[in-house]
Amino acid sequence: MYTVFTKPDEARIDWYVVDAAGKTLGRLASQIAHRLKGKHRPDYAPHQDLGDHIVVINAGSVRVTGAKLTDKFYHQHTGYVGNLKSIVLGKLLAEHPERAIEFAIKGMHVVGGSEHPHQAQQPKVLAF
Repeated sequence: MYTVFTKPDEARIDWYVVDAAGKTLGRLASQIAHRLKGKHRPDYAPHQDLGDHIVVINAGSVRVTGAKLTDKFYHQHTGYVGNLKSIVLGKLLAEHPERAIEFAIKGMHVVGGSEHPHQAQQPKVLAF
């Protein structure tokens, strides 16, 4: 018995566009992270990068449940004493809508509007 692994040059990595308009932030983040890691593929191996490239558009119109717009904080510490910067999710979505999804998931390109600069890769639409 032996295990067959996909070679990096044999792997087919696709580009997808995800429209975040009206989607719940956490559920969308978990579904996209699943595709980014490559767990949807039958030849998945944790030591290989077989995930797809994801471009998220309309990040500003993502939905959250409950009182997260006023209660959920994102914190950043600069390294100096007393320099803890905090921003509430509602203000973050108003000022930088793409950062809320970037904080939820690493490793993808997020666009606040509906136009993105990756038209040359001919991404397919991915619906969740």
